[in-house]
Amino acid sequence: MRDELIRATADQGRIRFIGARTTHLVSTAQQKHQTWPVASAALGRTLTAAALMGSMLKAEDRVTLRILGDGPLGAIVAQGDAKGQVRGYVQNPTIELPPTPEGKLDVGRGVGKEGHLHVTRDLGLKDTFTGTSALVSGEIAEDLTHYFFTSEQTPSAVALGVLIDVDGSVLKAGGYILQLMPGADDETIDLLEQCIARLGPISKYLAAGKSTKEMMEDLLGELDPKVLNSYEPEFYCGCDRERLSTLLKSFGPDELADMRREQGGAEAICHFCSEKYQFSADELLAWEQEMRET
Repeated sequence: MRDELIRATADQGRIRFIGARTTHLVSTAQQKHQTWPVASAALGRTLTAAALMGSMLKAEDRVTLRILGDGPLGAIVAQGDAKGQVRGYVQNPTIELPPTPEGKLDVGRGVGKEGHLHVTRDLGLKDTFTGTSALVSGEIAEDLTHYFFTSEQTPSAVALGVLIDVDGSVLKAGGYILQLMPGADDETIDLLEQCIARLGPISKYLAAGKSTKEMMEDLLGELDPKVLNSYEPEFYCGCDRERLSTLLKSFGPDELADMRREQGGAEAICHFCSEKYQFSADELLAWEQEMRET
């Protein structure tokens, strides 16, 4: 089953739904970064959140999530846009932790319970807005729920899940964001809470092989959901050799000369996708000479 993201409204526009299956997207990230299970789950949840939140944007806008907790995973960063293109990384991808008493991956301990979640919306040629909230559990979905309520004053329910196989590969991934819009009454809220409880833990729901459309219908079937649009989200970095060469040139001629003499060239690695780019000593020398002549 291919990945799919659906945006919809329900109850005459008083509820916003964004749901997605992101199994292939998260699996691609796991393979590129060679993450171990806890890191795969944490990064996968964050990538899924970036895909969901990216769908709220327009045109070329982009959202960046930065989770900076005090756990051993270090920083987790993910970016998403309105086209469903998502990329991200975790600072320490090969952390191993014992499972929780319930036998689950201990993402909360990996992320840490002390720290902050930063959400930056880059609105193209317009301003950049950043909202920040404290972490509450390190489980990411709960932290986002808290962020939406405290930083954006939007009551929300966020569920994010990643299932990891015994060999470390990604079995299933996905999640949803439900938000109450102005006009939602207590009766609607009560019904929505019942539907969320009936759906159960998102990981178990994903394990059952349910589609994004089924997720929407199981959550909102009694509230007349209307699909706004749907598309396939994907892991897409967009880095290339030219961009990395620009980064290297920014070090200046003296630093380039040191790289050329000491390393015989340079290797640049993209944080977001782990792609490696090699630059020869001759290339560094040409850049160095060009800079010294200008």
